[in-house]
Amino acid sequence: MRDSLLSRLKYPGALALTSCAGALILLFNSCSTDRAVVMPLQIEGATYAGDKACMDCHANISRAFPSSPHARLYSESSRMPGQSGCESCHGPGSKHIAMAGRGGLEKFIINPGKDPEACFRCHQETRAEFHLPQHHPVIEGKMNCVQCHDPHGMDIMKPAGGLAMARENETCAQCHREQTRPFIFEHAAMREGCTVCHSPHGSINAKMLVQRDMNLCLKCHAQVQGPGAGTEFFIGNIDHTGFLRFGTCWTAGCHSAVHGSNTQPFYFY
Repeated sequence: MRDSLLSRLKYPGALALTSCAGALILLFNSCSTDRAVVMPLQIEGATYAGDKACMDCHANISRAFPSSPHARLYSESSRMPGQSGCESCHGPGSKHIAMAGRGGLEKFIINPGKDPEACFRCHQETRAEFHLPQHHPVIEGKMNCVQCHDPHGMDIMKPAGGLAMARENETCAQCHREQTRPFIFEHAAMREGCTVCHSPHGSINAKMLVQRDMNLCLKCHAQVQGPGAGTEFFIGNIDHTGFLRFGTCWTAGCHSAVHGSNTQPFYFY
């Protein structure tokens, strides 16, 4: 060890490199620990009552919850109160239970349907997406997570019309009726779901598109080389070279009916 220390003193660069590496390791470990630990929710004056106390009133939810994706996080062996089960999302329930039948229940429980912070504690990536330039107005309080998601049911995408399972499009259709209505000539992308083209939580692109401009369309409608000198821009057997100046496929009167058309199989209008 003494020889090793002397060699570092003889070569200051090695000492600096070792110190830098140690600092990076400490930083990495501290960051990793911070992300792994989720502190239990707190409600002033309330204590944790356990899931059985919740089931007495919320029988319908407790029956459906075992098939929910969130149920996979439940652990009966959790040693820390509030780290598993109902109260991990809704906070300690003793005061909420004590107020049963007397009104004012909402004051003593955390409702993710009104405050997304309860969801963001685990869904950190989603929190970041809602701070992108184009996003659904959840952090502004104009929408909430449970409008689109069912946190208790077996289908995390909230069913529309009472269906047990729902396509993503049906969830979006609750607000975006014009875009998701039936069309004679349906854009095939709609069969895959709205999220093929749109990032539902947030995006840096206009209209929350997953990619900007014609790059989005070229994910499916591949460009091919033309018969000339290779400078032509063909999609299928149609030369699109002259349309490049318009910027996007859905501008300047071209494929403006991107969700579907009742008159044109190529979605011109």
